[in-house]
Amino acid sequence: MKKTLGILGGMGPLATADLFKKIVEMTDADSDQEHIHIIIDNNCEIPDRTKFIKTGKNSPIEQMLLSAKRLEANNVDCIIMPCHTAHYFYDEIRSQINVPFINMIEVTAEYISKHYKQVKRTGLLATEGIYISGIYKKIFNKFNIEIIEPELKYKKYITNAIYSMKKGCLVNEKEIDETILHLKGLGAEYFILGCTELPIVFKNLNINEKCLDPTSILAQSAIRFFNKEIVNTSHLYL
Repeated sequence: MKKTLGILGGMGPLATADLFKKIVEMTDADSDQEHIHIIIDNNCEIPDRTKFIKTGKNSPIEQMLLSAKRLEANNVDCIIMPCHTAHYFYDEIRSQINVPFINMIEVTAEYISKHYKQVKRTGLLATEGIYISGIYKKIFNKFNIEIIEPELKYKKYITNAIYSMKKGCLVNEKEIDETILHLKGLGAEYFILGCTELPIVFKNLNINEKCLDPTSILAQSAIRFFNKEIVNTSHLYL
């Protein structure tokens, strides 16, 4: 029986679709039948992760576990989750399921450690929930990579861009440019797009800095899990 990948999605739907698209585009396949069998649980009932981290109200964990269990009940062989902030709950979900669950932040740190050994300081563009939780710093410290975070004003700029994308509104490119310039001034050598909406945002902007896309790194990790070859690695950088 063909093995199956499960995507714990809906956080948000466009980011989920972006991950699915990248897996398809990066898988070396000559026919439909050679692609990975994927089940997507696009659970849009999952409450906002950043709002919970900031307020402690309306936890998303119940709905996230419901999705994970639903995927497990459908006999998936591996689960991935295209939401950085949701990885705040990774350990709790992982402890309650019995299938492999790839950690997007960890595989991103591993990728950087392997391919950018000379780089030690990376600028993180992410949700306020990511910054407050410290989950990127916790994982990246294990790989001796320093995370550089912007000051509060610029964190809000990135949050504005993310939620504008979710609403289908225009993003303020000037605020993005100012944030990147600010992080460079703090010593950032390149940038991580630490929210799965950001690769979609940046694709439409004129950003002339090296930005690494963890969604694509997660897609690669999933493809390798199923022993498939990878093509079209241009997705990794924006």
